[in-house]
Amino acid sequence: MAAIPELSDRAQHLLKVLTERYIREGQPVGSRTLARDTGLKLSPATIRNVMADLEDLGLVESPHTSAGRVPTVAGYRMFVDSLLTVRPLDLDEVERLKSSLEIEAESRELVESASGLLSDITRLAGVVTLPRREHAALQRVEFLPLSGRKVLAILVVNEQEVQNCIIETERLCSPAELQQASNYLNEQFAGKELATVRARLVRELRETRDHLDRMMGTALDMADRVLGSAEEGGDYVLAGQANLLEFDELCSVSTLRQLFEAFDEKRHILKLLDQCVHSEGVQIFIGEESGYRMLDECSVVTAPYSVEGEVVGVLGVIGPTRMAYERVIPIVDATARVLGAALNPRD
Repeated sequence: MAAIPELSDRAQHLLKVLTERYIREGQPVGSRTLARDTGLKLSPATIRNVMADLEDLGLVESPHTSAGRVPTVAGYRMFVDSLLTVRPLDLDEVERLKSSLEIEAESRELVESASGLLSDITRLAGVVTLPRREHAALQRVEFLPLSGRKVLAILVVNEQEVQNCIIETERLCSPAELQQASNYLNEQFAGKELATVRARLVRELRETRDHLDRMMGTALDMADRVLGSAEEGGDYVLAGQANLLEFDELCSVSTLRQLFEAFDEKRHILKLLDQCVHSEGVQIFIGEESGYRMLDECSVVTAPYSVEGEVVGVLGVIGPTRMAYERVIPIVDATARVLGAALNPRD
């Protein structure tokens, strides 16, 4: 990331006012508007000179032929890191979060509730990864036949967390063969950590593939793919994608297509969220900072959530770069804390 330039107090104030107005209204901000909004006794000509300096520094730009200016990604970054005043949530919103998530429910239902809450409160897209554990122990695995060569794999992890995924086998397997595969894996691996199981599966497949009978080879191969998905964190719950249609800057056909394809495909979003697992507190990716082209017009605000002192997932919101950061940041932070508390085992 480029170094943040040093600005005079006047330039910082003008950048702050410009960014706040653009976030609020979505229209380029002109010098006369700034002269009126800043409360400073500056002429429009003086403000235009400061704006020219900010533009030379790459902090603002003039879109198309507009006389006004808008913040760039670098401008937003300076605003968020140095100029933003974050307001705490009011008590009603905190209580709403707590009351909505202090329910007896499975972890998936709590995650879905948290995603919906983030979306409802921010009017953006809310995203929450399903909880995972660094020391997750496999309790049981079952394979159920679907159509053709597709198989539904059901994993029970840490006694209560259920994870499902669909895999496609190399050949058609009968229900009896799938039951045999389940029985073998449960006898060999129940109670062992997923990472340990995966390592052993990989080793056995590599060392003994030529000597395995057909059923055993199928069982090990299916388990390897299922556990690989479980170890990688696997999935997230997304709510409020339609909220993004309300922002003009996201409404071009190409932008929407790329964004919604990324939501459906999930891989890139999961990789971005995975970067936040080992961070402390709120992380913010503005525009191209995410490293993914489909998010160039978006900002992603995230925070990790923990159960029993262990980070098990990440939640956040996805919206346009001109989102109301001062509101979104405390909402994301508070929701992460409340979700973690709701997922803690009750005595």
